[in-house]
Amino acid sequence: MLKNIFDKTVTDEILNRIDKLTPSTQPLWGKMSVDKMLAHCNVSYEMAFENLHQKPNAFMRFILKMMVKNTVVNDVPYRKNSSTAPAFVIKDEKNFEAEKARLKAYITKTQELGAEYFEGKESHSFGTLTSTEWNNMFYKHLDHHLGQFGV
Repeated sequence: MLKNIFDKTVTDEILNRIDKLTPSTQPLWGKMSVDKMLAHCNVSYEMAFENLHQKPNAFMRFILKMMVKNTVVNDVPYRKNSSTAPAFVIKDEKNFEAEKARLKAYITKTQELGAEYFEGKESHSFGTLTSTEWNNMFYKHLDHHLGQFGV
């Protein structure tokens, strides 16, 4: 079972891990730089809170629900060098401090809104999710990438 991102203690732990990153932190695996990793992690929250990304069409949503959803929302950690959906690929260099601040704000907002807010909330790609599925999606993605950068 994964830690509960809606718990303030867990949120504080994640925020402390993020604060250990510097612009020169190198990944233990993978190709992303630390600024791109932070921007990559922000995409999950942009999809939850902002209207910045085009939603997949009905057919693609069906495919995502059938073939990808369980991997994303279950409690099994991601493998190193897992494939990344196109919307999550960050090609341009990003401002480390700006991406770090945005990510911390999104994580704090998620914790403050709480599990109740996310219970039955529609996701960008997978339809309606439970708060546990939202937790798993958020927490394991953050944990995976913070681990990638050794924090």
